[in-house]
Amino acid sequence: MSYFLYKFVPRPDFRTTMTETEAATMREHVSYWRALADQGTAIAFGPVADPAGDWGVAILEADGLQDARALVAADPVVIAELGPVDVYPMHDAITRRWRPGP
Repeated sequence: MSYFLYKFVPRPDFRTTMTETEAATMREHVSYWRALADQGTAIAFGPVADPAGDWGVAILEADGLQDARALVAADPVVIAELGPVDVYPMHDAITRRWRPGP
């Protein structure tokens, strides 16, 4: 398994100007990544409060770049073409050790 960074960059004012259709797509997007997190594939995901404009990021674990790109291609925001996305390998990612839950 390898780690990958997924970056989704909508328009800079997306959070304040999204249409109802875009908002519905964003709800699907969150549900999609939440399911991947529940499965252990998405390590972390969420919006980044960049002063130049919000964007989204996910750290995911996949067998390889092709598998990571397939996961990203199935994301509702990618299907709806709401903004550019990038996928970058994290060749030497250091992760915390697994800790059992409560």
